[in-house]
Amino acid sequence: MSLDSMSQIFETMERKGIAFWEVVLADDMEERCATRAESIAKMLTVWRAMQDAADSYTGRSRSVSGLVGGDGLKMRQYSIRGQAMSGGYVSEVIAEALSMAESNACMRRIVAAPTAGACGVLPAVLLPLCKYEDLTQHQILEALYVASGIGAVIAYRSGISGAAGGCQAEIGTAAAMAAGALVALRDGTKEQIGHAVAMALKNLMGLACDPVAGLVEVPCVKRNVIGAVDAVSAADMALAGVESRIPVDEVIDAMGEVGRRLPVELRETALGGLAATPTGREVKKRLNQIV
Repeated sequence: MSLDSMSQIFETMERKGIAFWEVVLADDMEERCATRAESIAKMLTVWRAMQDAADSYTGRSRSVSGLVGGDGLKMRQYSIRGQAMSGGYVSEVIAEALSMAESNACMRRIVAAPTAGACGVLPAVLLPLCKYEDLTQHQILEALYVASGIGAVIAYRSGISGAAGGCQAEIGTAAAMAAGALVALRDGTKEQIGHAVAMALKNLMGLACDPVAGLVEVPCVKRNVIGAVDAVSAADMALAGVESRIPVDEVIDAMGEVGRRLPVELRETALGGLAATPTGREVKKRLNQIV
């Protein structure tokens, strides 16, 4: 069995009478020749790595370029002061996304979900939620299986590489994974999971990959925030009964087509977009002189 479409996962759920996460678990066991216990232990390692990355963030680290660092702490302090317009859970999602993405830029240990450049999205929606809701560890692991299954389908049908499909393939996929995970945590239906994934992807379709000076820092870190908030809004819309008019597999396929049509300058080459602005070129020149 391989996860080549969301509809296949939905059909397996219906045929076998099992949850989304169990379909993904079975696929992992088959693909890696692992036992159920081994698969769950592996996923627990992933979750603990996300927790460790969050716990070890202090806001003092800076990337080698000096472009990134400290913004996660600024956002957290702003939220604590009660000044955030988003407030509560969403303001913590923003702070966590910044913190985790900064950790990646500062070469600390993170979990690629699905890529290192998009590592802040999934933990940003899950970690703060644990403070607001009484979630068990197993519920979180189930959500991570849902997220990984969504990511696997997108990787198969479309791609998750910024170099191949633009930032939509990285942050967009991460947002879709996180949106589906949130819906699963709220006991949403398989249809609602599909709608959340579709809407999260649609919201970021066409997003260019234009890293300044070729570094996964600007605008990558802040795009993790956009992906995380996109995931929350897509999940809420789906749970409220809002539907994507385009089926989820078709949305995934469309994203792949858009990615293939993006000019090479907008696919991680640092030749277009923000990287080609006067400031972007100046940053690259300055960093080249340092090296």
